[in-house]
Amino acid sequence: MRNQIVAIFGVILVAFALKLIFFPPPIALAEVGSVKRTSMDISAMHQNVKNLPVEKIHDMTFVFSDGD
Repeated sequence: MRNQIVAIFGVILVAFALKLIFFPPPIALAEVGSVKRTSMDISAMHQNVKNLPVEKIHDMTFVFSDGD
């Protein structure tokens, strides 16, 4: 009985290995045609910029101690 279980397990293992060798998984391909191409006019974007919010920060990058 034990030999039969080992044989069945071996056959399943060999069948799985052969499946991986002869039937590799398909390579995923992106559909390029589904993407719509758009263009931007950068100069028009720069001309239309008005009253953008400005964030004021307190920059403490180069703060040195007095050496006390």
